[in-house]
Amino acid sequence: MISKVFKAYNKSINDSSVYDIADVTPITRANALSKSLNNNIYLKREDLQPIFSFKLRGAYNKLSKLKKRGSNRPVIAASAGNHAQGVAYSAQKLGLKSIIVMPITTPLIKINAVKNFGGKVTLFGDNFDEAYNHAVLLAKKEDYSFIHPYDDKDVIAGQGTVGKEILEQVNFKTEAIFVPVGGGGLLAGIGTYIKSVYPEIKIIGVEPDDAACLDLAIKNNKRLSLKEVGLFADGVAVKQIGKVTFALIKEWIDDVITVSVDEMCSAVQDTFQETRTIPEPAGALALAGLKKYTKSKGLKNKNLIAINSGANLNFDRLGHIVERVQLGERKEVLLSVRIPEQKGSFRKFCKILGKRMISEFNYRAEDSEEASIFVACRFNDSNQKTKLLRHLRSKGYSPKDLSENEVAKLHVKHMVGGRAPKTISEKGEYLFRVEFPERPGALVDFLDKLSDNWNITLFHYRNQGSAYGRVLVGFESQSKNYLKLLRYLEKTGFRFWEETDNLAYKSFLK
Repeated sequence: MISKVFKAYNKSINDSSVYDIADVTPITRANALSKSLNNNIYLKREDLQPIFSFKLRGAYNKLSKLKKRGSNRPVIAASAGNHAQGVAYSAQKLGLKSIIVMPITTPLIKINAVKNFGGKVTLFGDNFDEAYNHAVLLAKKEDYSFIHPYDDKDVIAGQGTVGKEILEQVNFKTEAIFVPVGGGGLLAGIGTYIKSVYPEIKIIGVEPDDAACLDLAIKNNKRLSLKEVGLFADGVAVKQIGKVTFALIKEWIDDVITVSVDEMCSAVQDTFQETRTIPEPAGALALAGLKKYTKSKGLKNKNLIAINSGANLNFDRLGHIVERVQLGERKEVLLSVRIPEQKGSFRKFCKILGKRMISEFNYRAEDSEEASIFVACRFNDSNQKTKLLRHLRSKGYSPKDLSENEVAKLHVKHMVGGRAPKTISEKGEYLFRVEFPERPGALVDFLDKLSDNWNITLFHYRNQGSAYGRVLVGFESQSKNYLKLLRYLEKTGFRFWEETDNLAYKSFLK
């Protein structure tokens, strides 16, 4: 039974006309990653397609077959991303009218991309499910041809041409191929073709841990629906694996790996460093799974391929990705530490941190014997985290690790501080913005130059990868000592600007 299914799909894949518009994408060796992971790592570059995504293959294969059967009906699809562009682009090339139903929340960049390919955009609903249901109703009402994003044999066959290309391109024994999973179209197409030719090659699906619908189905041996899915990797944010796709996948899948947002962000950086291109989160998903699988299995000297499925990144998401990269590499730690609320204790703690790369430091004076500080440190080696925690405990501190705390990572790190305690307000506080050359140990040098002559009441520092470190610092001082404080800051040699009358400071911190 399965062999007949394989044969039918293989014929459809081999007969596909996707190359009327799709490119044969290269397989790029990731040299730096290969060295660090002690394996040969390769990226299948579907981000280089005309629409920057593999989705073009499945969409065109489906539409071209409709056209060959004599259908000139308008086509309709529901999508907020790559499938929408694939359908619109393919329809334009085939002379068909396309209607794309997109959620009202879809970013303008994606709406304009569809319009540029000749698609008519209909905005409906707050999420994909609502847009999908509306598209299905419109298809029936207007007699349009509905183009499913993954649960369609022709779409699956189109995506399967990626697997065919891989076998034609590589001249080495492949241990495993890692494929991103949303509804399962790409995985079903690639796996069905490759397993029919080389069943010994492992096919491994990779999902976000907050949208793991295939993992759920495999564990229960049936399709189940997630109550909700994370939207960071919006290209694979699917609640339930496809019916047609799962029937194929469950017969030959070797493993399913789930990864975190931080691990995806780390893989985005890896891809950039190897190719100087930036994938979307779903595009880096397979590489994130490859890295996790390689480390967990202790693989050595194996040939491993990850599918870079797309590069349609919302630019405003880039800042979040950059912020989470080091956590994904396990090379940054977020700590909450209590220190004595007394003059000099702040500088003492920074000296104990030594020459470690401090990426963030937040402190606000408190009306208590101890104050809480929020500090983040980066390392070149993930093992350094354990050493730092051990070192701090040996010095009498009790650090709490917040590296896996989503509230801390998303919110608290930006909210630490608050208004000045009553005692500080009564004595007086002056606020300054300071700039100094960024290098390991620069923060401690800065504090050394301030010494302990002035009580620091507020401190905020973030390493943003620039040439200069930027600090917001508050000093307890009466007005009669103001000029003395200015002369003191001038002696440090650092550039500074007073911000005591700053509206934001007065509104939220004073």
